[in-house]
Amino acid sequence: MIMAYIPLGIDSAVRKECKRRRLSNRTVKTYLYCINRFLNWSKKDLGKISKKDVREFLNYLSEKNLSGNSLNIYHMALRFLFTQVLEKRMWIDIKYSKIPERIQRFLTKEEVRKLLNAISNWKHRLMIEFLYGSGLRVSELLNIKIKDLNLEKNFGFIRNGKGGKDRIILIPFVVKEKIKNLIKIGNLKEDDLIFMSNRKRKYSVRSIQKIVRNASKKAKLKEWKEVHPHTLRHSFATHLIESGNSLNEVQSVLGHKSPETSMIYVHSNPEKLINIKSPLDN
Repeated sequence: MIMAYIPLGIDSAVRKECKRRRLSNRTVKTYLYCINRFLNWSKKDLGKISKKDVREFLNYLSEKNLSGNSLNIYHMALRFLFTQVLEKRMWIDIKYSKIPERIQRFLTKEEVRKLLNAISNWKHRLMIEFLYGSGLRVSELLNIKIKDLNLEKNFGFIRNGKGGKDRIILIPFVVKEKIKNLIKIGNLKEDDLIFMSNRKRKYSVRSIQKIVRNASKKAKLKEWKEVHPHTLRHSFATHLIESGNSLNEVQSVLGHKSPETSMIYVHSNPEKLINIKSPLDN
């Protein structure tokens, strides 16, 4: 296979621009993989690549039955290369491939209660209560520190969350009182992680997954094998919608970039969200 000429500094340039935009390491690796695969496929110097080449490459991938999501990632990576890194006026006007909509798995309030009651270890239960009660991602739960919480005012901050963004989170009263006791018992300081093992080590994502999986099984939840830590975040959002909160409010507490992302949570009871009456009916 003939390799295309790829400037030695292209990887470095992509990494530098990704870092400037505070993109995650995972995104950097993905973009570099997509970009280099394209350059090797095209067998052309960067200066001679056109929109047509990009279109043909995406068509090539489509013929290999790549999913819509994968095609979108390649598309974004190449747009990033040309418009952001190389600063070329090459707007790749290609419609994004549709991604099949999936109904997110969520638990009812009664199922959440059963799951929590199935956790006998008080610290493990507190972690899962916090996960659900504040709509956290597992990585956020494991990295949150004492100084990130304002327990007196019932809110806290997620620092450098997904996409490198900060956001405010709710702290349920039940969780707040238990965290106060945890701080007192463990003599925790401002810079300490809230949750550490008995050996003073940071919990792993696998540990949280295991806690949720075992509790789901013990609680005899239907389809317990499909219940994951992120299911509790979906449940948190769904229950907010069911309680009459708006999409904008849900978007804010979840840290979603756009309200469209939060739209997946109207699946359970859309009539509680869409209470606007048409003027025609008046």
